[in-house]
Amino acid sequence: MTQGNQALAGKTAWISGGAGGIGAACALALLRDGAALLLTGRRETLLQKARDSLLQAVPEGRVEILAGDALDESDVQAAVAAAHAIAGRLDIVVPTVGGGGFKPLLLQDLEGLRRELDLNISSAFLAIRHAAPRMAEGGSIVCISSTTAAMPFPWLSGYCAGKAGLEGLVRSAADELAHLDIRINAIRPGLTRSDATGDMFASPEVMAAFHEQIPLHRAGEPEDIADGVRYLAGPESAWVTGQCFNVDGGQCLRRHPDMTPALAQMFGEDDMARVLGKKNH
Repeated sequence: MTQGNQALAGKTAWISGGAGGIGAACALALLRDGAALLLTGRRETLLQKARDSLLQAVPEGRVEILAGDALDESDVQAAVAAAHAIAGRLDIVVPTVGGGGFKPLLLQDLEGLRRELDLNISSAFLAIRHAAPRMAEGGSIVCISSTTAAMPFPWLSGYCAGKAGLEGLVRSAADELAHLDIRINAIRPGLTRSDATGDMFASPEVMAAFHEQIPLHRAGEPEDIADGVRYLAGPESAWVTGQCFNVDGGQCLRRHPDMTPALAQMFGEDDMARVLGKKNH
């Protein structure tokens, strides 16, 4: 059976980063429950592949695609217009674009920090800023944050700052836009399988370190995150706004693992020795 409960029938959803692991899983969860979709991303070939997969799973669904950059304001405006044009409405927005990488603070530069802040905050800002005026009947915007927004993770300072800033935006925007009946929330994934985390999943040592800090003793799959997004996108969460929910196997109850040994391999023993020496002064 391809259909879900059809609670989203008649709704239109726009998912940026819709060809990625979490984005594609969110798309399937929304499509299965009746929403028409616009998927956006930078590479049209990947978007087409995602569309084909979605329609194979839900043949009666409607999925449109549009290539564009989540940090290009004109591309974002075009995406909003294309989503609205599907059925003359826009009800659900899921900006999944974001990311970052491990780098010690003392090896980081301002350009790199700005790039991570842009990727995690500006992409969501542009989506909210331009989608909200077209959500005439209200709706839901669900951002993708991270456990790092609230839990320190050494060597990920740029990413931590970006996700913390995103959550500040979520709360402020939720308050400002509530009078339009637009709800804005975020999911905080823990370590979740994706192209970006492939190297971590391939390392038994890294995975063992994470499992020690996850009470449910497994990393996340994109579908775990999509289930949370689906809840926040739908009528079941009609009285929920301005919230950031951990979907992390309980890792928020503990801490992030120590990634120092892995970073020594990435950046070299000499650089890490200098970083750790300065840290200890």
